[in-house]
Amino acid sequence: MDLEMLEQVDRLDGWLGEGGVVVLSGAGLSTDSGIPDYRGPSGSARRNTPMTYQTFTGDPLARRRYWARSHLGWRTIGHARPNDGHRAVAHWQERGLLHGVVTQNVDGLHQAAGARDVVELHGNLARITCLDCGARSGRDQLEHRLTAANPGFAAVASAVNADGDVELDDAELNGFSTVDCLACGGMLKPDVVYFGETVPADRVSRAFALVAAARTLLVLGSSLTVMSGRRFVVRAVKQGTRVAIVNRGVTRGEPYADLMIDAPLGVVLPNLARETDTYRLLPR
Repeated sequence: MDLEMLEQVDRLDGWLGEGGVVVLSGAGLSTDSGIPDYRGPSGSARRNTPMTYQTFTGDPLARRRYWARSHLGWRTIGHARPNDGHRAVAHWQERGLLHGVVTQNVDGLHQAAGARDVVELHGNLARITCLDCGARSGRDQLEHRLTAANPGFAAVASAVNADGDVELDDAELNGFSTVDCLACGGMLKPDVVYFGETVPADRVSRAFALVAAARTLLVLGSSLTVMSGRRFVVRAVKQGTRVAIVNRGVTRGEPYADLMIDAPLGVVLPNLARETDTYRLLPR
């Protein structure tokens, strides 16, 4: 890191040391775990259009296509492991420096690293929900059922996207069978918020409450392109809360930031974790 960046990291270190920090994380935090982001340097949004709720529920062929691709993608998402960035966030929380964690990610890696009470704005790919009866189940159960229903499915994904979908030629979908809810025979869907859906109000309220009580809002690995995440930055600025952003590349949050660090999170966050190792605050 150059001198200017070291000074920025040192400034952020001081803010962390004061405690009361709320982390808002995006897909850029998970790239070092092998999960591509949406709009950053490895952005999958440049290559594909994400699934919408309307398409998933209204088009049986699109739904079958999604489950085939997601079945392949889960081999990457389900086996991903937390990286140094996730561990740094869990470390700060354990030391009482964090007031809360809000994530736009659906990979569950914050919790796998040891973080607690994470507000998952967009849900979690490890959970499956029935749109008819509301029953929930684990992704591993669904994967066993899909594997049993498609013993000859041998397609190979060319690229994995941040939402667990993959790039796959339609010719590879021939013969793929979906499965329905074991409880009622209804339509199954990953317990995630698709484009065209709204984030559940209780999650939004919890996130706003965390931001309202924060000294610093720390954005990690998010371009803040969509209002789903950017609204918390806007709220923080309106209430006079400091905003710090660590992100690789362009972010729409830069005009709001009191501190902006454009650098790989895998470099900055481990350094910050070491710097804050001596800090310990009482739980708020």
